[in-house]
Formats: sequence, structure tokens, C-alpha cells
Amino acid sequence: MTTPSSPSVQDNPSKHRFEFESQGERAVAIYSLAGDVITFIHTLVPEALQGQGVARQLVLAGLASARERGLRVIPQCPVFAAYMRSHPETHDLLADEGRALLGL
Repeated sequence: MTTPSSPSVQDNPSKHRFEFESQGERAVAIYSLAGDVITFIHTLVPEALQGQGVARQLVLAGLASARERGLRVIPQCPVFAAYMRSHPETHDLLADEGRALLGL
């Protein structure tokens, strides 16, 4: 007997966003790329998916992707900014503008 795989976050580069789909709903973390800098602009989680850690999954996937690709991060999105502010282990990813945004 196989267990259905749990939903996971996928990068959709053509739409500049990370996506999480579940229950017929799609949560997204929108970003822009310029050179070696990724700017996380906005995170949207539909009401049906709220309270399930979906925003955190989007943040973790976005930051993991940035690390794997050697990108610097600017967390304009309040969700990304809050996560990075409270997780010092992510501070090495910050671009200078991102450090300024977080007051570091």
C-alpha cells in the first residue's frame, strides 16, 4: 500500500514564485531575481491553508533554494523578514539591503 505524498513547495521560475498546492488551493511566495540577488516580495496563503505552517514551508524552500544557488537575499516580504530576523543562521544569506531592512 502506498501513501500519497504530502504536498511540497515547487519553484515556478516562469512566474517568479514558489508554490504550495493543497486542497485545491495554491499558496505562493513571489520573488524577483536580479543578478545574484533574490528579493522575496510577497507571500500569499489562502484562508483554507492558513494555520498549517504553509508560509513557513514557503520561506524554508525559498531560503534553501537561495543557498543552493549562491544567491543573496532581500526579504521585503514581512513573512520572510520575520523569519530571517528570528533565525540568525539565515543572516549569512542577506544582501546588504536585506541587512538594512532587518536592522542588522
